Amino acid sequence: MADELNPFPAPAKLNLFLHVTGRRADGYHLLQSVFRLVDYGDRVWLGVRRDGRIERLADVPGVPADQDLTVRAARLLQEATACPLGADIHLEKRLPMGGGLGGGSSDAATVLLALNRLWNLGLPRQRLEELALRLGADVPVFVYGRSAFAEGVGEKLTPISLPPAWYVVLIPPVAVATAGVFAAPELTRNTPPIKIADFLSGAGRNDLQPVVVKEYPEVARHLDWLGRFGEARMTGSGACVFLAVENEAGARAILRELPRDMQGFVARGLDRHPLYGLAD
Repeated sequence: MADELNPFPAPAKLNLFLHVTGRRADGYHLLQSVFRLVDYGDRVWLGVRRDGRIERLADVPGVPADQDLTVRAARLLQEATACPLGADIHLEKRLPMGGGLGGGSSDAATVLLALNRLWNLGLPRQRLEELALRLGADVPVFVYGRSAFAEGVGEKLTPISLPPAWYVVLIPPVAVATAGVFAAPELTRNTPPIKIADFLSGAGRNDLQPVVVKEYPEVARHLDWLGRFGEARMTGSGACVFLAVENEAGARAILRELPRDMQGFVARGLDRHPLYGLAD
């Protein structure tokens, strides 16, 4: 009933900075950030079904199928195009939930990009980005597929050229509730907007970091340890923290010193999503 499953990468993202510049009338926060993809992430296995059904082949702990972004992405694409085909979906998870690495959003974007090709739909990238936004504010950047300066709620994307870099990423053993961070009364919500040139000159911080560090001691501990080697920073709403390093050897040397009660990985910054060529 279904074609053979094939694997598709779903890379993680890092927020190289994240400012909260205001708040809309509907409660959504206005942001500025730079998104960078890295060569570490989940894998989504997909097979085309001829009966039109969208089936998740394995449970994801704590995530019912109807709430799974991969399932929701497939159903949304199917509905938007009246496609008669379906899909089997198997998610190979490496990115932590509540980690700020965009795992669920990246998984959803990979489904949109891959099924657009597997179902022979031929939707342009811009249309896939519009669908992606209906799934979540972070999903469009993975469809966009390039290093991006983001504004609005994260959906206004401008390409940005970034120097090559490697990253040491640590994974504190906590899941940060994004909604709780944005609801915190002490969150800075009026950071003046900056320009791309300001970021490239060294401006930028993570406005969410002080809130998370106060609430989650493990994030603070991981930041403190990684900060011994340079300017460590939290990505997104946490919990993961990262440090940019010039080369792979330097990054792996730091990771070798990681205490036994900490986890992390080394990843290379990507200029383009591995599936960028699946949409025009």
